[in-house]
Amino acid sequence: MYFIGVTTGSSSSVRIFPEWAETLGLGQVKLVGIDMKIHDRPENYLKVVEFIKADPLSLGALVTTHKMDLFAACEDSFDVVDSLARELGEVSSIYKREGNLYARATDPSCGGMALEKFLPHEHFKNSESEVLILGAGGSSLALVWYFLKGSRNDNAPSKIHVVNRSQTRLDNLMLLAEEWGSEGRVIPWLAPEPQIADRVINSLQSGSMVVNATGLGKDGPGSPITDGAMFPQNGIVWEFNYRGELEFLHQAMKQKADKALLIEDGWDYFVIGWSQVIADVFDLEVPDTGPLFDELSEQAEKLR
Repeated sequence: MYFIGVTTGSSSSVRIFPEWAETLGLGQVKLVGIDMKIHDRPENYLKVVEFIKADPLSLGALVTTHKMDLFAACEDSFDVVDSLARELGEVSSIYKREGNLYARATDPSCGGMALEKFLPHEHFKNSESEVLILGAGGSSLALVWYFLKGSRNDNAPSKIHVVNRSQTRLDNLMLLAEEWGSEGRVIPWLAPEPQIADRVINSLQSGSMVVNATGLGKDGPGSPITDGAMFPQNGIVWEFNYRGELEFLHQAMKQKADKALLIEDGWDYFVIGWSQVIADVFDLEVPDTGPLFDELSEQAEKLR
């Protein structure tokens, strides 16, 4: 199984995978990391996917960071593409069945599972609180989809602000959001400078949620906001990253007491996402709750 990312050697998955493989009875298997540049050349993505497809010992891959770029470059290489992968234009799970190569987008379901683990019951339904998503990549698309079309779309924020440094991905997200029934609730912000993101954060209603869906703090240095950003009172902060410098998380921690913040990092998202892709690659059923999931989560926590 392959792990297509940016700095795969630093991921906890490298240490956790052998333990999980034993618990799940996978046999003699190996996880191999493939580091690629952010927004790498299409031919490089194609080379990786074509190798996995042709090699009988390669069973599949988990994709992070490159989900949209890889899918755009390799869509025609997949024999079967699930409806969400095609709709979102991203792939996070690559696996094989009966000689066919499959592409699946797992973020909408996995992100929703992770969110429901910490989001207070009926939080958005009972307030006018908003969401600010920093970044417009695959994970951001998946979260917008979850709020607009997921199983808990009755508990959606009043507004979903999306801040991104490039216009192209913002345009793509907005086009999809309107197709999903946004009705003006999704608001785009082009922010080549972090001070623009600061202004959006500072305008949020009490109880709003701020999500760092960028790679800043993990795949790259820094944070998408400055120290001048003021998180909303009684707000929720969700840092998708779980490793690296995590500057955004540290910025939130400094305001935790004063603003009464609920702060969550990306650890549960990581565990859920990995377990579901492993289930795809090795053709298993891995639940997201219950004794087996708890055992996998505990094993991962010990090696974090």
